[in-house]
Amino acid sequence: MDFTLAEPIVQALIACIERSDTGYASAHNGLHTAFAGFAARRWGWDTVDSRSSICADVSVATVELLRLLTAPGSRVVISPPVYPPFRAWIKEAGAVVAEAPLQETEQGWRLNLDTIERAFSQGAVAYLLCNPHNPVGVAHTREELENLAALADKYGVIVISDEVHAPLVLTGSVFTPFLSLGPIATRRGIVLTAASKAWNVAGLKTALILTQDPMLDALHDRLPAETPWRTGHLGVIAATTAFASGELWLDTVREALDFNRQYLADLLSRHLPRARYRQPQAGYLAWIDSSELGWGDKVAASVLEQRRVALDDGIAFGAEGAGYLRLNFACSPDILDEAITRIAQYA
Repeated sequence: MDFTLAEPIVQALIACIERSDTGYASAHNGLHTAFAGFAARRWGWDTVDSRSSICADVSVATVELLRLLTAPGSRVVISPPVYPPFRAWIKEAGAVVAEAPLQETEQGWRLNLDTIERAFSQGAVAYLLCNPHNPVGVAHTREELENLAALADKYGVIVISDEVHAPLVLTGSVFTPFLSLGPIATRRGIVLTAASKAWNVAGLKTALILTQDPMLDALHDRLPAETPWRTGHLGVIAATTAFASGELWLDTVREALDFNRQYLADLLSRHLPRARYRQPQAGYLAWIDSSELGWGDKVAASVLEQRRVALDDGIAFGAEGAGYLRLNFACSPDILDEAITRIAQYA
């Protein structure tokens, strides 16, 4: 996001530098407690008794967990269009990607539970859930997640829920942590979370792995012993500060994103009326259907070269993303205005 870093985080990092505290991260830190307080305040989710581990980021967590949960050739399900690295992480762990695409409805993109069940029934071991879902910006409903948990329990599938965009759920929408759903979900689920996206500290490299079931709790002891030491010490400091003291800044950012998602709709209506855009429920990423503009599926590089605006081609997120463009609107309205004006000139 193109926003100034939260002042409590700035001060915490400066204090670290001033006391020459730039060593290794420790597994014994206040991050779990800070996150537990945040989760309770924001979502009514009690994580005090959950087991947690720190790691460098969600990608490392996903790969290491899949190495523990799968054997070579095991099937791991994703629901495209989805964050492209999901595929790479599965392959890195030696597993095989299986797809259960989202379905586009009049209410937006939704989990297709029939397709997910079909994929689970074909021998899937794990499912990578993106909640809120990148790139479509959907916060999955409690009912959808409960049904997903029931299917995972029926077929013995572990749900690894990537919830890094959760703090950025916007006005009018509700985020439901997967592990807050009750015993079926806790028996089948692992949550991965971080301050990385919501507080703009991704480069400081810290994330949390959370479980709330004795069987899955045992996975923490099987993670590589070096996992916490590969985590960024400054990242732990930043994340702990974010969850404990960064909510005022977060709410200011959410207000800015609320405004920008609507402003983007207005800009597209004026400058690119044939583009189709549904305002996201969470995050700062716009999923724009450009198929009626006749630009094809791989236009982002050309737009960057000719109009100096960086976009992502939707096709990179799966075949279902053909004709879509992903745009980051976490910037000033003036920059957003300039970006859309330039993109319209490309047309």
